[in-house]
Amino acid sequence: MQRSLESVLHDVPMLEGLGDERLALLAGCARNVRFDPGSYLFHEDEPADSFYVVRHGSVAVEVYVPTRGSVAIETIDAGEVLGWSWLFEPYRWHFDARALTLVRATAFDGACLRRKCESDPGLGYALMGRFAQVLIERMQWMRLRLLDLYGDGAAR
Repeated sequence: MQRSLESVLHDVPMLEGLGDERLALLAGCARNVRFDPGSYLFHEDEPADSFYVVRHGSVAVEVYVPTRGSVAIETIDAGEVLGWSWLFEPYRWHFDARALTLVRATAFDGACLRRKCESDPGLGYALMGRFAQVLIERMQWMRLRLLDLYGDGAAR
């Protein structure tokens, strides 16, 4: 039995507490997508017109380093959100994202969501707060990773 997008969204931790009405608004901007292993969800500097909730599989977030090629800086797994660039002008991706395994995800149309947020500022505020939390968590994770790579272990 195939589940509706609204019922799938109820299981997304980041969307917890939004309520049925707002989840229905989000579902109106969503569609299910699939990416084969090795395929790219998006590339740096392309228009950022969506975000994804990964339902199955893993995605590498990568940055190109001239002397090393593509370097994975994070892995996004099932239940996690990928992409916040759709929220902030100039709406361009800052990284590449590549499927490490078969990925099934829900893709959300950024322009559609921005229109809904403009007409429902409460929805916009709720989404902004949730994406800000994702950004904070990812920045803290990146800080720890950089300390592992470049830190000397000395305490402050």
